[in-house]
Amino acid sequence: MTLYPKLITDALATVTYAGTKKNLIESEMLVDDIRIDGMKVSFSLLFPKETDPFLKSTIKAAEAAIHYYVSKEVEVTIKTEFKTKTPPKDEPLLPLVKNIIAISSGKGGVGKSTVSANIAVSLARLGYSVGLLDTDIFGPSMPKMFGCEEARPYAVEVDGRNLIEPIEALGVKLLSIGFFVSPETATLWRGGMACSALKQLIADANWGELDFLILDTPPGTSDIHLSLLQLLKITGAVIVSTPQQVALADARKGIDMYQNEKVKVPILGLVENMAYFTPAELPNNKYYIFGKDGCKKLAEQLNLPLLAQIPIVQSICEDGDNGRPAAMDVASPTGQAFLALAQSIASKSRLLNASEKPDIY
Repeated sequence: MTLYPKLITDALATVTYAGTKKNLIESEMLVDDIRIDGMKVSFSLLFPKETDPFLKSTIKAAEAAIHYYVSKEVEVTIKTEFKTKTPPKDEPLLPLVKNIIAISSGKGGVGKSTVSANIAVSLARLGYSVGLLDTDIFGPSMPKMFGCEEARPYAVEVDGRNLIEPIEALGVKLLSIGFFVSPETATLWRGGMACSALKQLIADANWGELDFLILDTPPGTSDIHLSLLQLLKITGAVIVSTPQQVALADARKGIDMYQNEKVKVPILGLVENMAYFTPAELPNNKYYIFGKDGCKKLAEQLNLPLLAQIPIVQSICEDGDNGRPAAMDVASPTGQAFLALAQSIASKSRLLNASEKPDIY
């Protein structure tokens, strides 16, 4: 088979660039440097900026189109050029966001994502402008919890930059890697790739002005946490745990990470999730399935506030699965508990912002 440039351009004309909704040729992204050497082809694509959120997916799609429409035997090399360079590294990220709150846990399975979703919804119901970033690259859950699994963010131009427009759901601006990957497919990425994707969700998104940006962090302490600490000025952290000892031991590690001498992120307080179980038919009874007041005692030991004790309620799980967080029902005891938790977080954030000593807690 003999290759010639029109075969390549015709194949690239089948690839749509998400930033313009036009194909690569119509978007004038193909640089005039196609080189053909036998079954080897090389060319360059011109992107708006180095941090283009669609760069990797576009390159993969271009290579796949050549293999499909021309030949699987073609060896493709795609180089990149950029219209604008990355902003200086010392330029602060998200300068229009007043408070960035990290919701963290030492281990998985304690309901951290459920608590994050309900805090975000409660803050929005209190009248604050709220964003929620699902930073769990390998196990994103927010699209399901907010009932918008089928939503797909699109690009908008802001001050000459193409930015990802967050999905708006239940009064909250929402972004998650779950919007960009198949829910049935495992995300097999190395740490560097995951951190790069996270940075794009932060720096290349149109968050706008926010009173609060809630970070639903992955369980444990990982590269993702380190990236968040490096990229953002976090106002404070909320630690979520269940009462049993194995969860509390891991919660201590999470607290230690934020209180580390090199980090010094204030701990706003602890949330004891699944504190007790009250059956609907016995509303006055409390059953301490995972132990009693474990998180409360830990808070006392570490001289940290206990922000809330959230009971095990079947409807919390069901509401999350149905895309309607429990905090939407403000008349229910659970809704009231999350509303009080959100008020406490807002109050402590105000105190931190007004204080000249960020480690007052």
